[in-house]
Amino acid sequence: MAQNDCQKSYAVSISLPDEQVFRNLKNAKHFAIDIGGSLAKLAYSSTLQRRTSLVFEDLCELEGAGSIYQVSEEDEFTNRLHFVKFETRLIETCLDFIQRHLKGSPMKDKVIKATGGGAHKYRNLINSKLGVQIDKEDEMQCLIQGCNFLLQNIPDEAFSYHRHAEPEYKFQGVNHNVFPYLLVNIGSGVSLIKVDSETKFERIGGTSNGGGTFWGLGSLLTKAKTFDELLELAEKGDHREVDMLVKDIYGGEYSSIGLTGDVIASSFGKATQPHKDQESSFKEEDIARSLLLSISNDIGQIACLHARMHGLTKIYFGGYFIRGHPLTMRTITFAINFWSKDEIQPLFLRHEGYLGAIGAFLRGAEESDESGSQSYTWGENYARSSGLSSTQHSSVNWKRTRSSTFDMLELDKVNARDHCPVLLDPDTYNPDMVDLTKDTDAREYWLDCFSNTVDKTKGLAIKSQINSPDAEERADKFKASYLERLNELKENPCAYGLLTVRFLLDTSSHLLRDFLFTDPYSQQKQTENELALRSLPDRLNFLDSISETDRALDLARGLMAGNVFDWGAKEIVKIIESGQDFGFSEALDKVEARPWLCDCFDAWFERLNKAPPHQCAVVFCDNSGADIILGLFPFVRDLLTRGTKVILCANSRPTLNDVTFNELTILVKRVSEICPIIDKALKENRLMPMESGQESPCLDLRLVDQSLVKAMVREKTDLVVIEGMGRAVHTNFDARFSCESLKVAILKNKWLANKFGGEMFSVIFKYENPVSGDSRDSRDRDS
Repeated sequence: MAQNDCQKSYAVSISLPDEQVFRNLKNAKHFAIDIGGSLAKLAYSSTLQRRTSLVFEDLCELEGAGSIYQVSEEDEFTNRLHFVKFETRLIETCLDFIQRHLKGSPMKDKVIKATGGGAHKYRNLINSKLGVQIDKEDEMQCLIQGCNFLLQNIPDEAFSYHRHAEPEYKFQGVNHNVFPYLLVNIGSGVSLIKVDSETKFERIGGTSNGGGTFWGLGSLLTKAKTFDELLELAEKGDHREVDMLVKDIYGGEYSSIGLTGDVIASSFGKATQPHKDQESSFKEEDIARSLLLSISNDIGQIACLHARMHGLTKIYFGGYFIRGHPLTMRTITFAINFWSKDEIQPLFLRHEGYLGAIGAFLRGAEESDESGSQSYTWGENYARSSGLSSTQHSSVNWKRTRSSTFDMLELDKVNARDHCPVLLDPDTYNPDMVDLTKDTDAREYWLDCFSNTVDKTKGLAIKSQINSPDAEERADKFKASYLERLNELKENPCAYGLLTVRFLLDTSSHLLRDFLFTDPYSQQKQTENELALRSLPDRLNFLDSISETDRALDLARGLMAGNVFDWGAKEIVKIIESGQDFGFSEALDKVEARPWLCDCFDAWFERLNKAPPHQCAVVFCDNSGADIILGLFPFVRDLLTRGTKVILCANSRPTLNDVTFNELTILVKRVSEICPIIDKALKENRLMPMESGQESPCLDLRLVDQSLVKAMVREKTDLVVIEGMGRAVHTNFDARFSCESLKVAILKNKWLANKFGGEMFSVIFKYENPVSGDSRDSRDRDS
């Protein structure tokens, strides 16, 4: 093949412009590669520049606000993990591209991890092109490590496929207890691996009829030459024109042995029948569909038989044969359900093609100086995550949807995370109150809501970097990207996993960071923090002047009043920007009189005064400004005076006007200068600021910072307090804990208030005792 033809074919194979596929390649550090017989998958980490707001100890004067911390925009650097796929036959072209873009980067004599059948075959080529040494890793070990990582760290990675259901995808969340299971990896051939633990696994079977068979036979039987072209043909075809069905033989169903008339009796069976012009009697798309169904059915049957032999009830399918293709998943699901009589669950992975590459990269990371393998992990970057296709939404073309998003996977480096140790049922826990993939009216409302507020977010982003010459250009790109994502979700709600308000908020934050707007609310937060700090002494003096009964109620009302100040709530923004005088006292007036919409205050008050103090309370805080300073700190102060240790948790990264851990450490110091009780508790380590591991206005307790998890266990946490509409209502309203819990919020969204049967500014004050095993079983039976 001529060089220019090879370049052209390569561009088609990856379906995306080079600069979009190999993002940040010039900053690449560590590489790993999985080279299969048909497809190769490259993994590399890059150092990513971010513009962020830094808060200094030095004070300056801001007109109208008194002294305030100085806020400046500087650059920080973080690590991102990228995955790219390309056809193995074009590996030389790919390596040439990488070599050109790595010019000046010190790659010579570095060692990269490689796995797959081509790791040995292409060792010398990779060395000559990039000047690196190849360290070959065992393919099965990499597959298992990659699969375990995805299942335990990436929300909504695994899903089951249901052809006639709405939605067609049912996601599995994050499962920290995945073993045992059967992994069926469908590459050029097929391997079946029984996985019992992180380190114990066994290849128990396989077949040579896999993706390479489909591709090879398809190339011989049709004019299609690429994998995607064959899948596109199969999508259009009608296999009944080529396959012989049960009804073709028996005239209908064969009920005595349980076969319906539409079951395939013989793949390509009709090709044996004589035709006057047989060559032209079968269409290419019908042939491609028959071939796809034949191979998929056989793989499903073989997998089912092996799972039965080994007593396994879960089968995960991976490898680039599936590629998110609905017809393939539908066929495999049918085969598993048919042969197992619905006793074995077929599951698929959103990023199934990257298992080996992920495993190889992780093995390299464990050996590198940076590893500290237990100190960090990787979280999905929703700005560049994969999209699943759909055949149920006619306005979405499968090929367009796939090629635009499916081959992109990027992960951001985050601190190591684990599930919250006081969750009652971690593996069944679902943080989200509303599933927008199922609730059509809710989906339309929230997608329109975020579409209508994107201009506001864009304006704040520009304002936060007013001195940056390209801020407006980047903000425009953010807006265009977010609206494009929202429009895609209108047509295909399941494209990126479970569609929730949490996901929409997180996607906005990820896109902002992708365009270097790390913290658009930084200056707003600092101004509000300073104003609230000036009011804190009067607030504390007032609380100390009233009776214990009145104080308990006013502390609760203060939590609500502080939570009013939420720049993520459209109705509140309208009030604040209207120019009317609206401070903490006005917010207190907004808090409805008791009884509240959800009112457990009497039970909470009785618990505080008739039982021993809590040993350790973990408090997840919400917004900066009045919320944390005038609402939450007085509440925490009261717990401290009762003898309770308090772990105060804030987001690890900025989002909206939520307080971050870095800001919290400064605020705690400032408050300690005002309040002796806070100061004493801080010095005695009875007040412990910690980061939650979150970067969202919502709270996913499946992915909590590992240091926080250890502290909760060490301090014997017996109370969890979750504050804020996003954390306590949009998420975790129905979460159950093995300790006491208090969920507090004020409803600042009309749609949400109506859903609860309340009004704007209705109060949620939900106190619950630990759920015992007996009551848990009872609730499960009732549900």
